[in-house]
Amino acid sequence: MVIKGVLFDFSGTLFRIEPVRDWLAAVLREEGVDVPAEDFERYVTGLTEAGALPGGPPPIRVPDRLADAMARRDLTPALHREAYTGLARTVALPDPGLYDALYDRQLRPEAWQAYPDAVEVLEGLREAGIAVGVVSNIGWDLRPVFRAHGLDALVDAYALSFEHGLQKPAAELFRIACTMIGRDPEDVVMVGDDRVADGGAAALGCEVRFVDHLPVPERPDGLRSLGLVPG
Repeated sequence: MVIKGVLFDFSGTLFRIEPVRDWLAAVLREEGVDVPAEDFERYVTGLTEAGALPGGPPPIRVPDRLADAMARRDLTPALHREAYTGLARTVALPDPGLYDALYDRQLRPEAWQAYPDAVEVLEGLREAGIAVGVVSNIGWDLRPVFRAHGLDALVDAYALSFEHGLQKPAAELFRIACTMIGRDPEDVVMVGDDRVADGGAAALGCEVRFVDHLPVPERPDGLRSLGLVPG
């Protein structure tokens, strides 16, 4: 296969959200809320088990009242906020303002870190004339994250679920992305970490390659090892 275009997932593929512990600590610090160490550990455990951090560990159990919002969370910003603040509210935090503050934190570029080889791979694709798109199930605009980390200039187009009313694995979202980068699906590789969601591109004729959704220090060359860049 001669690769003419590559589509990338966002969370767990090009970027990784900060750990729950760092997320909570940053918000407590910014909000001026002091908690005893034992309470902090209890909040970290509770938020982790609740799956309250988008892009972080999945919930152990989704409350029935949130099931619909969680299933459709990436279709609109309102549903995304409802789902994740709802999960966070299953944990009794010391200040009611913390729930929205936690949600808002994950929207900010500083809460995200690019994988070590992301820039290298994207630059290699750009130099080779291979079109690049980002296809993400997400309820908010991730472009500021790419701009802040210097990757936006290396991406030709973004196909985001909330902007099109479609969620992966729907083949139509991948079709839109291929059209946006001007490539036929048969000439495109989809790279992601979710076998089901990202694997949906195969129905369109794209080749699909996977990386592991690991902490940034544990995956230094996952993208590089896929052999996307010629030579």
